Amino acid sequence: MIAIIDYGAGNLFSLASSLKHIGADAEVTDDIEKIRKAYRLILPGVGAFGDAAEALRSRGLDEVIREEALAGKPLMGICLGMQLLFERSLEYGEHQGLGLIRGTVRPLEGYLPEGFKIPQIGWNSLDFHDPNGNPESLDGDHAVCRSTGKHPVFNNVPDGAYVYFVHSYYGDADPAQLAATCEYGKTVTAAVASGSVIGCQFHPEKSGDVGMQILQNFCSW
Repeated sequence: MIAIIDYGAGNLFSLASSLKHIGADAEVTDDIEKIRKAYRLILPGVGAFGDAAEALRSRGLDEVIREEALAGKPLMGICLGMQLLFERSLEYGEHQGLGLIRGTVRPLEGYLPEGFKIPQIGWNSLDFHDPNGNPESLDGDHAVCRSTGKHPVFNNVPDGAYVYFVHSYYGDADPAQLAATCEYGKTVTAAVASGSVIGCQFHPEKSGDVGMQILQNFCSW
């Protein structure tokens, strides 16, 4: 079973419907025992970082997510869920994240050139990254496919594929943990990865066939 973690801040049921569409066994839950027994975890999210982080802590979900991910269980963070993977956020103050990805969540305002609308809403194309600089290498912070240089979650997703974004903040990540970026006036983090952890700033469940392929890859990763 894939546990879609319910902490009161997520696009839970459209995500669950997308997983059902591809034949995955998924359940929306905040039950810690179910989360521990699940073979994969998805952390969705919309809204403010500080409120979401506090909601995880108040339910005791932050520690179980960290423990399971550090033990090697595959974890996908989506949108705000991706941002929660970072060490900290500067959204309306400074807030501590899960610390599974090195870096800081920062506002797009002041980073993007003048004239670019915030939030970034809509479709944008993906540029994939092999931080090892060598498609044959599996060293570094996250595994890449030998034949493509991409993270396994992006297998069979073509370079330049379009996915759907809605966000006003971005993850300023350690380059060694960048899995994909997009261009929106400047280079913006689209996906991060470390060990068994993958985070997508975009919404796979809103990204058509490309998003379904990404979710399918995660289910079999």
